[in-house]
Amino acid sequence: MTFSIWLSLFTISMLGAMSPGPSLAMVAKHSLAGGRANGISTAWAHASGIAIYAFITLLGLAVMLHQSPMLFKGISYCGALYLAYLGFKALGSKGGVAHKLESDKAVSLKESARDGFFISILNPKIALFFIALFSQFVAVGAELSSKAIIVFTPFLVDGLWYTFIALILSNSKLLDKLRSRAIIIDKVSGVVLIALAIRVFLTV
Repeated sequence: MTFSIWLSLFTISMLGAMSPGPSLAMVAKHSLAGGRANGISTAWAHASGIAIYAFITLLGLAVMLHQSPMLFKGISYCGALYLAYLGFKALGSKGGVAHKLESDKAVSLKESARDGFFISILNPKIALFFIALFSQFVAVGAELSSKAIIVFTPFLVDGLWYTFIALILSNSKLLDKLRSRAIIIDKVSGVVLIALAIRVFLTV
């Protein structure tokens, strides 16, 4: 796998992790309610669910590419449309990152980890995102080392991003800065996602 291909993988993984949704709300809830340790526990349990999804999706798409190239191409185009949809949705956002920060009652580290894992493993939108993500990389990931990179990149990106969120939520000044720049983050993410969707259409 070349560095440019990995960089595309990293970029999409980062945008997927940054996208406001139930995962962000869950990490925020446990960070604000239980503290930094609870937030980090939620973050890495969530990333573990992401790694399982990534592994299963990669195997499924690889089999599909081998057995039915036309079906694989059709799913790749659907994935590109999904990326474009996420992009336009982000462009129309009014600061989704800030609006998803909410708290609840304090829980144990074990409960935080449990909630983080299940919010990722039971979210069908994550499955759709990985189909969109991996459809453009599965053909270049035939080697075992490439497959490992394709799986571990979103795992590490997701875990590190939500760890960052947990740290921000333990610092009120950083949280205020995030809120003030939430709309800019959404706009930039939207443009990049649409550009990546166009790339999929041109390369599949």
